[in-house]
Amino acid sequence: MSSAPNHRDATETAGQPRKHVSAVSVAGHVQQVFSHVKLENLVAGLSGGVVSTLVLHPLDLVKTRFAVSDGLELRPKYSGILHCMKSVWHQEGVRGLYQGVTPNIWGAGLSWGLYFFFYNAIKGYTKEGRQAELSPAEHLVSAAEAGILTLTITNPIWVTKTRLVLQYSADPTSKQYKGMVDALVKIYRHEGLPGLYKGYVPGLFGTSHGALQFMAYEELKRDYNKYKKVPSDAKLDALEYVTMAALSKIFAVATTYPYQVVRARLQDQHNRYGGVVDVIGRTWRQLLYDDPGHRIPPRGSVSPGIIGAGPHPHRHVHQPCLDALAQPLDCKRKTRAEVLPYLRMFCGC
Repeated sequence: MSSAPNHRDATETAGQPRKHVSAVSVAGHVQQVFSHVKLENLVAGLSGGVVSTLVLHPLDLVKTRFAVSDGLELRPKYSGILHCMKSVWHQEGVRGLYQGVTPNIWGAGLSWGLYFFFYNAIKGYTKEGRQAELSPAEHLVSAAEAGILTLTITNPIWVTKTRLVLQYSADPTSKQYKGMVDALVKIYRHEGLPGLYKGYVPGLFGTSHGALQFMAYEELKRDYNKYKKVPSDAKLDALEYVTMAALSKIFAVATTYPYQVVRARLQDQHNRYGGVVDVIGRTWRQLLYDDPGHRIPPRGSVSPGIIGAGPHPHRHVHQPCLDALAQPLDCKRKTRAEVLPYLRMFCGC
């Protein structure tokens, strides 16, 4: 009678250490990661993000407005960067060029601060107990993991920044959002948590931006130190740091910019999209089928209208398939009737 209880007790006792070891193991890994955290990394990233945002916010405003340009009548039309900045300046002054700067400062400061914070902790944990340098792939993974953690915390701030930047009215009383806190409250009240996390999915792809930037930066620094025949972790002067940061940033932006367009359009309050695929499809059709700066109608629709801002506006009929491809040529020397046979022959349809 006593053997069964003893067997059960032995089984439970044998199972308990496994659970305890598992919990201790996870806690140990977390503790190891945070043992590599350095407060100076957080402060450096935070201060750098704030300063760069204050200086460059007007350009960020221009970038966002061009990114969402889809031909809606309520959007101002700009012919270039300088024209956009001049138009905003004449309409609202310096205040207009810096609308949305508060969430941008918070977002940039927190993003860079947390990014450096997480990146250096993860990188230190990965390198722990090793003499060899981390590989490019390990730098990439460390930066991507840091980016995902940072995005999860800061995405609501970026949504408010986009919404504030895309308020076009010069009259403060007619604007939908009065500031960062007002935007956060209204978005949550009317759209819930999903509203605050619009653009999160393309943002996840966007973590490759920081990952590629840090990978390129680390490789540039390592190769440059090898060229100088100094240790790979040797300190550089300010100009060398700035040069390598700029080169790695250019590389990352050129590689990942399309995701920023998708993200901005999802966060835009003036248009509604069904998701990432819908944004990509509609943006692609706008590029292919329509004149720049004019809205494309839904696929399959026919909507005649006068289009053209130049001295010779012309009449277009928005149609799908080959007719749509022939429209740009119709504006020149050939008529649509002349062009379609060649397109059909080329497409095999």
